[in-house]
Amino acid sequence: MQAIKCVVVGDGAVGKTCLLISYTTNAFPGEYIPTVFDNYSANVMVDGKPINLGLWDTAGQEDYDRLRPLSYPQTDVFLICFSLVSPPSFENVKTKSMDCKQLQASTGRGALDWIAFGPGHSHAPLPKNPWNPEISHHAPNIPTILVGTKLDLREEKETLDKLREKRMMPITYPQGLQMAKEISAVRYLECSALTQKGLKNVFDEAIRAVLCPVQPTRKSKKCLIL
Repeated sequence: MQAIKCVVVGDGAVGKTCLLISYTTNAFPGEYIPTVFDNYSANVMVDGKPINLGLWDTAGQEDYDRLRPLSYPQTDVFLICFSLVSPPSFENVKTKSMDCKQLQASTGRGALDWIAFGPGHSHAPLPKNPWNPEISHHAPNIPTILVGTKLDLREEKETLDKLREKRMMPITYPQGLQMAKEISAVRYLECSALTQKGLKNVFDEAIRAVLCPVQPTRKSKKCLIL
C-alpha cells in the first residue's frame, strides 16, 4: 500500500483540526482545541488504488512558527486552509498580515475581533508568516491545494451580520480560484467539516495530486494508475 504524507497548514481557528477529525471519524468535534501537532492516519481507496494517507495537523499560531516546519520534510502534498468567513485568513495565504499592534492602530480593533465567527469557533491571533511563501521556502516544488473551510457559514445570517459590522464579506468561489492561481496551487476546493460537504473530495484530490501530478497553470490530463 502506497503511503502519502499530507500536511495541513493555515491560520489558527480556520478549522484544520475539525477538518481532519471529521474526515477520519465521521464526527464533528464539539469544541475547538488549539493544535500543536496531532497526526491522523486513514486507509482509503482512490481510483481503485489503496492508499495509506498520513494526515499531519499543524498549529497556525505565531508561537509555533519555528516548530511547525519540523513537520514539513518528506511531505507529498500540502493543504493550505483558510476560512471562507475570515478574510484575514484568506489574505494570509500569500501576504504578510499586520501584527496586532498595527491592526489595532489602523482599525481600532484587536486581532481577535477579525478571525472567526459562528458557534463553536474560537479566535486566534493573526500569524506573521504568509502560508504559501513559508511552504515554498521549506518545501519547494511540493504540490499544494488551497482549501476554503467553513462552507456552511458562508450564507449563515449570524455570520454575515458579524462580517457586515466590520465591513467585510465572505470569500467567494471566484476569489478562491484566483488566489489558487496566484500561488500556483494545483486545485482550489471548498468544504464544511460540520456538514461534510466537499470534505471527502478534498482528500481524494490531495491523493490525486501526488499520484497524478499536474502543472498548476495548465489543464489537467487523465492519469492512468497502474
